[in-house]
Amino acid sequence: MERAIKKRLAVLVSGAGTNLQAILDASGPSYPAEVVLVMSDRHGVAALDRAAAAGVESVVVRLEDHADRDAFTRACVSALEKHAVELVVTAGYMKLFAPSMFERFPRILNVHPSLLPAFPGYAKKVLRDTLAYGVKVTGVTIHFLEDGTDTGPVVFQEAVAVEDGDSPESLHARLQVVEHRLLPDAVRLMAEEKLTLDGRRVRIQSGT
Repeated sequence: MERAIKKRLAVLVSGAGTNLQAILDASGPSYPAEVVLVMSDRHGVAALDRAAAAGVESVVVRLEDHADRDAFTRACVSALEKHAVELVVTAGYMKLFAPSMFERFPRILNVHPSLLPAFPGYAKKVLRDTLAYGVKVTGVTIHFLEDGTDTGPVVFQEAVAVEDGDSPESLHARLQVVEHRLLPDAVRLMAEEKLTLDGRRVRIQSGT
């Protein structure tokens, strides 16, 4: 039987790359996507070491090396196109793109450590704000990026209890367990073209 062609996936990272690792670990023979590029906005992060260990090519594109966000975004798009990327995931990626990114890649998956639209923003701030606000339940959101901060349509959400005595680190550790399960599943569905938009609602197609 002819082997199915995998979609070419890029994972964009800024730090430890634990969600990148979750995708790499999920990528067996039957997985419909292959990580062909890891792109970071900074040198020296652990995610780049994970890419090297998996034999995946990596590239660093820094905002400060470009005249403005538009030029930075064009450089990112160029790197993705150079590697014939079809699918894009941002996993702990710390930079915002100009609209030209979404013109070229309109369906970019992102993982976020809260139940959006509550507590948008970067992960460290989100965790601090979650605890400062005193909520009893937070969670994980997998959503599509758009030209706004964490405003895109939701693919998956799962609740996680906030425990008495939680620190940002302890809460993040429990959230990551959920992230590492949900994100590879969302990538699979996107690669299999089973995620469709109905207004702002993401529909998940069933069946093969």
